[in-house]
Amino acid sequence: MELKLHRPHGACASTGRPFAPGETFYSALVRGGSGLERIDCCVDAWTGPPDRALGWWRSTYPSADSAGPSIAPVDVLLDVLEELDGRPADAALRYLLALQLVRRRVLRIVDAPADAEPTPDLVVACRKRDREYRIAVPDTAEAASPEVAQRLTALVWSGGAA
Repeated sequence: MELKLHRPHGACASTGRPFAPGETFYSALVRGGSGLERIDCCVDAWTGPPDRALGWWRSTYPSADSAGPSIAPVDVLLDVLEELDGRPADAALRYLLALQLVRRRVLRIVDAPADAEPTPDLVVACRKRDREYRIAVPDTAEAASPEVAQRLTALVWSGGAA
């Protein structure tokens, strides 16, 4: 499944001021009441990662003629993948995030031995963290939901990593 990763909202969450092309800003993934939320903040208003932040990074807001969006830092996304484990309400988001990381070659799908019991889970391995992850496979309708796609986009989009 190919998901288009969109640009951020384009304004500082603290001040409301729009970002200028080429401006440095900070992004944080924060656990909110409705799940994980992405917060973008200009350098002047940044006072460090907010409470309940799972990860944060510095980015550069793209210009109109830039090559396009890029994904957030791998370590942040792996932290989120681990944090979402055991949360049935976030199973589709975790599955799609894992597929994005497979696509980026951060994770690889582990083939089950021919004589192994079939499992409904996707098993992926991460060389960077030297571990395997079991990812519950959601039903197709849930994984294809626009809400889940929007949440994934909000989590993973980043300007040029600084």
